[in-house]
Amino acid sequence: MDLTQMALKDIEVNVKLKLAAMWASFMFLYIYVDYFHLYMPGSIEEIMAGKMFVFDITQVVLLIGLASVTIPALMIFLSAALTANLNRWTNIIVAAVYIPFTLFNLAGEAWIHMVFGAAVEVALLLLIISYAWKWPKQEA
Repeated sequence: MDLTQMALKDIEVNVKLKLAAMWASFMFLYIYVDYFHLYMPGSIEEIMAGKMFVFDITQVVLLIGLASVTIPALMIFLSAALTANLNRWTNIIVAAVYIPFTLFNLAGEAWIHMVFGAAVEVALLLLIISYAWKWPKQEA
């Protein structure tokens, strides 16, 4: 048999797994954009001075920061675990909320890596909304 003429089998991936994978991709970008921010001149000095952007670094600010990362992190699991109807609306709502949140993170001094990361993050969030919106229907 000639291997060049064999067609590859295209396996149908469940929409839940696609959503979970997109949230995982979003999380990698979300974390790495923040991580690379540490390499920007003056970032470490700001942190050492107790500042994060215009905010004083407090327990409440750090809790809010952790909550902002926890929600999309949990969406990886929730996308695989929730029932279809709840899953669909949870993905649409959370992704829609994270679009302006992602763009807000560009406030202040935004370097090109931050703009690129935000653009890809927004594209992923729009894909999440699209996949959830077009969730396959089941015949009655």
